[in-house]
Amino acid sequence: MSFLKELWQFLRVRRKFWLLPILVMMVIFGGLVVLSQGSAVAPFIYTIF
Repeated sequence: MSFLKELWQFLRVRRKFWLLPILVMMVIFGGLVVLSQGSAVAPFIYTIF
């Protein structure tokens, strides 16, 4: 949690709010990859990419 707090402080102080959508999309895609490994949904996820 300290990493997230430091990241948020960095974004707030440096006014780098344009990085937030990029980070959110990276987290979503990472979660999709982790959750789709070994599941029946995997072939459908891989067709997206």
